[in-house]
Parts: sequence; structure tokens; C-alpha cells
Amino acid sequence: MVHGRDETPEEQADRRWGELMQEIRVVQTGVQILFGFLLTVVFTPRFTEISDTDRTIYVVTVSLSAAAIGALIGPVSFHRMIAGRRLKPRAVVWASRLILIGLVLLLATLTTALLLVLRVATRGAYVPWLVGSLFTWYLLCWFVLPLWVRRRHTADRD
Repeated sequence: MVHGRDETPEEQADRRWGELMQEIRVVQTGVQILFGFLLTVVFTPRFTEISDTDRTIYVVTVSLSAAAIGALIGPVSFHRMIAGRRLKPRAVVWASRLILIGLVLLLATLTTALLLVLRVATRGAYVPWLVGSLFTWYLLCWFVLPLWVRRRHTADRD
């Protein structure tokens, strides 16, 4: 049985780069929209009424969102800086790392944003449990399931 594709390292780098750019397009849009909404919160009349704890959660959320944007836009800048220098295989590795970092930061951003919104909206004692459940769901969907499939099916190849 044949495994993989019959492609040169350059062809593989081109294909993987295209796949990475498609992934970035999806996640960049979401994190940038979230960031835009977060930036407007401080200009609402209700912002002055939130507790110091909620204000701290807000600052952490905005900072995490900004960091996620940096990591997720990083591969585009990386590519632009090394274009034409025959470094695409290395660029793919570094872009993959930046995207993974961006996803971890997005996970933290979504968790803190949910914590803030649900605390302000409900003041319910169940909020940490709900946010913890959603955090666990994100972990399962974004990291645990893909790593489980990767481990299970990579072992089948050997």
C-alpha cells in the first residue's frame, strides 16, 4: 500500500502553505471581529458600572485577543519577508507553530470573553462551571480529538 503523496519537498511546501493560508483565513476573521467588538466595550455607558474584577477580565481578554491576532497574522508577514529566498519549507514549519500559538491564545480569549459576558449578564454562581465546560469543549474539539486521531492513525502506518 502506498502512503502519502508523490511530491517534491517544494511541492509539498507549496501545498502545505496553501492549506495553512486557508486555515488562517477562517480563524483570523473570527478573532479580528471579536477584537473589534471588545474594543468598543469601553465606550459604552455600562462599562463604568462593572466591577474591578470584571474590568481586569476585560483587560486580560483584550490583551489575549491582540496577542492571538499577532500570532495569526504572523505567518503572512513571515511569508512576505522571506518570499523568493527558497525558504518555504522552513516558513511552513514556523507558520504552523504561529497558528498553533494563535489557537491557544484564541482559546484563552474566548474563555475569558465568555467569563466576562456571562458574569455581567447573569451574575450566576454557575458561570464558572459553564465557562469551564465550554473551555473543555474547545479543548476536545481543537486539540484532544485531532491529536487522538493523529496518534491512532499514525500508528496504523507503522
